[in-house]
Amino acid sequence: FRRAHTITALFIFSAILVYVALFEEPSLDRDYNAKRGLFAICLAFLLFGVINSPDGPFIRPHPVFWRLILCMSILYELALVFLLFQSVSDARNLLRHFDAELGKPLPEKDYGGNCLIYDANHTNPWHNVEDKLDGFVMSHFIGWWLKTLILRDWWLCTVLSIMFEILEYTLETQLPNFSECWWDHWIMDALVCNGGGIFVGMKTLNWLSMKPYHWRGMWNITTYSGKLKRLAEQFTPYSWTDYDWKPTASLKRWLAMLGVISMFLLAELNTFYLKFVMWVPPEHYLCLGRLAFFLFMGAAAMREVFQYLDDPNCKKFGRQSWIIAAIIITELLISLKFDWAVMTKPIPTHMAVFWVVGSAGLAVWTLVKFYILKDVKHDIPEKESLKVKTKNGGSHVQNSSMGDSNNSGLKDEEGVRLRSRKSLRKE
Repeated sequence: FRRAHTITALFIFSAILVYVALFEEPSLDRDYNAKRGLFAICLAFLLFGVINSPDGPFIRPHPVFWRLILCMSILYELALVFLLFQSVSDARNLLRHFDAELGKPLPEKDYGGNCLIYDANHTNPWHNVEDKLDGFVMSHFIGWWLKTLILRDWWLCTVLSIMFEILEYTLETQLPNFSECWWDHWIMDALVCNGGGIFVGMKTLNWLSMKPYHWRGMWNITTYSGKLKRLAEQFTPYSWTDYDWKPTASLKRWLAMLGVISMFLLAELNTFYLKFVMWVPPEHYLCLGRLAFFLFMGAAAMREVFQYLDDPNCKKFGRQSWIIAAIIITELLISLKFDWAVMTKPIPTHMAVFWVVGSAGLAVWTLVKFYILKDVKHDIPEKESLKVKTKNGGSHVQNSSMGDSNNSGLKDEEGVRLRSRKSLRKE
């Protein structure tokens, strides 16, 4: 079960190629042959990757699954790079190979027209609320539940939830589905869907951190019910690590957390911009598949980022973290290239002021926290009590300051040891 089976995989792969080359009836359809050839290239790359690439941060349900996620993310990035070098019309037509119904402009929809919660002039006074209660409400809830399991921090999830709603206010002039009613932003999204998903996610985290973990092999269990239970547990974590991000512990961690928040929000925005630019309906399987794929990539990437920040022996940025960052950047560049006019529409003036003031405040706080207050703390004299021996053999306690000139004569061994310990604590 844990062996790589490299020889077996090579034999099966070679047998398939022998069948295609010598026994299969060749086709004269150029498009069919091109599609099959590209598909075979992807399968060959994935086969080599899952056998020979290093293990990821998780071992459940199987290390090969997380190696497959890494290799699929590499293929996805390669496809995005290829798409980046095409024209917008050719890129949209390429998607028609996945679905012939794609490549058509999306129908316009009014998202924030009538914002009355209770409309007394309508036959159904609650029609505005009911119109918003579609399948995406449950998807928002489940999505934030899973995101909480990935990030494992209530404050980080809450900041991301609120910041995305602010981004929707900021970019509502660019994307029509960002123009929502105030109660849709803050009650249905931030409070009910996002907040509810975060709450359930935190409860799940508490359960996962407290539950006992048993590492018995399936073949060591004698009963069939025990084997079935062990088989189901194969899809649960092998062990659990709580994430204590400690964003203000150091400047490095603070800047790293700002980077994590920025990349996370950018990945969320790419979901909306890509489907708008590439004319892909929100309910299409390509959109849903991308979201599910990002959840798996994000789980491995966040584990690598946390280890990179928390483990002093980890000196290298993780592979999955690197490739997901490249994917997010490439997706943004595709949106910018294919619809520059939409991406550069001016944002509302009041939101521009908000971002300028907020960015300036964040920069000032960072400067004060990690430079000014740090220097002030080091300049404050630390009082210590030194026991000084007198000539007659007695002793008395003398309060002194490490920066005071009165301490110049205190060169006894106890004073030296105290100052040495304090200097080590500062380091």
